[in-house]
Amino acid sequence: MKAHFIAIGGSAMHNLALALHKKGYQVTGSDDAIFEPSLSRLKNSGLLPDALGWFSEKITSDLDAVILGMHAKADNPELLRAQELGLKVYSYPEFLYEQAKSKTRVVIGGSHGKTTITSMVLHVMHYHDIDVDYMVGAQLEGFDTMVRLTNDNEFIVLEGDEYLSSPTDLRPKFHLYQPNIALISGIAWDHINVFPTFENYVEQFEIFVDKITNGGILIYNEEDANVKRVAEESTNPIRKIAYQTPEYSVDNGITYLETPEGAMPIEVFGAHNLNNLAGAKWVCQNMGVDEAEFYEAIASFKGASKRLEKIHEGATSIAYKDFAHSPSKVSATTQAVKNQYPNRKLIACLELHTYSSLNAEFLKQYEGALNAADEAVVFYSPEAVKIKRLNEVSYEQIENAFNIKDLKIYTNPEDFKSYVFNLNLENSTLLLMSSGNYGGLNFDEIKVLMK
Repeated sequence: MKAHFIAIGGSAMHNLALALHKKGYQVTGSDDAIFEPSLSRLKNSGLLPDALGWFSEKITSDLDAVILGMHAKADNPELLRAQELGLKVYSYPEFLYEQAKSKTRVVIGGSHGKTTITSMVLHVMHYHDIDVDYMVGAQLEGFDTMVRLTNDNEFIVLEGDEYLSSPTDLRPKFHLYQPNIALISGIAWDHINVFPTFENYVEQFEIFVDKITNGGILIYNEEDANVKRVAEESTNPIRKIAYQTPEYSVDNGITYLETPEGAMPIEVFGAHNLNNLAGAKWVCQNMGVDEAEFYEAIASFKGASKRLEKIHEGATSIAYKDFAHSPSKVSATTQAVKNQYPNRKLIACLELHTYSSLNAEFLKQYEGALNAADEAVVFYSPEAVKIKRLNEVSYEQIENAFNIKDLKIYTNPEDFKSYVFNLNLENSTLLLMSSGNYGGLNFDEIKVLMK
């Protein structure tokens, strides 16, 4: 089988390319920019394009599949050539479904928590030597790639993203997977450039539930009012399983999960992560792992990459970075860290980096998101606002949106770095939340601040 990737350098795309290569496909690809770690990983597997750019001559009639990434444009010369030849052009999720249609498809959806829940499920399966296919949005400890595809495995676990499938396929990715087992962790308005109203955004999850196969299973977080309504109002003939945050306690910086065998120390913390854990437990139980086996495995789960990830810890200080950027996730993460270390000063820094977070109209959604912090900081780049062709965001708009006394706001990366590296972190917790890097902050250098 021969497959060509248009935009092979993307995080998801290069992982799929590696998975197909390992499966025995003949893989080629193109891109106009490839960065680390994609570059080295493609090179090590012999899949790195000889030159950057788009080359229509790479598209030949003997290709079995052309896979189109979101980074490409609708007028991409390779795409146009494929269409001219009448070749089948797949979006990333569409091709994954083709690989998975004979398997039991487990799809984890939600505005937040889906990467963590998917990672938890895969960690439990890996712990018990249960081989499954998968696609997850973060690099996991013990896993070589973020995508695995085989001919033989019974289950495939898919992180179900609600963003668009490709430049020519404007359906949300998770609409294409037709799950046998589905989970929804939460619904909080996001991707406003694609879903301009909250109602339109919620509708995508209603469609997702309707796509569950007849007789399938929906596992849902009943503590989220929007999720509860979507699940309970669905008339799809499926089995519905509600979950909620389990009982837990925090003692001296360690979280203990209440289990039938008593309190068990776990590596992850925060109500939102315990809620994610409850959802993952139901998924695993419906994949054949019983409750006791789940608890045994989950005790060693340390979290997905960039999801409340510990940077460094000193005697009286600790620093975390988190992928949080949506208002609900920022609020949950900030509160979780404060609850974990209640006697330490919490310095919470948020970078407004996504299209939604840099939209002046959407900013009001952040009110209260940083209230648990003792010192709150917001960083954003006016250049990023221009690149996204948004209206200029002012200091006053941010101050009014967050509604926090003494909120610190930075727009210059060097000024923000200077602020961070001049902090006295004795008896403090530093929390850095962003889907970017604050204009070039080296997170590894944070350790010099730890005492």
